[in-house]
Amino acid sequence: MKHYSEIITIEADRRFGKPCIRGMRISVYDVLSWLASGMSELEIIEDFPELTKEDIKKQF
Repeated sequence: MKHYSEIITIEADRRFGKPCIRGMRISVYDVLSWLASGMSELEIIEDFPELTKEDIKKQF
């Protein structure tokens, strides 16, 4: 199992330095917003197949 620091990355030149998932342009805020709006993990992964369940779970 990966440590959260391997999944949540912060790069000054990506998304204005917001925490992102594994260096992608998908921010932690994006994922949390989708979950808060009622999307399931499966729906998120269907829309963004580059994400994994571990990417989503490690945010909590």
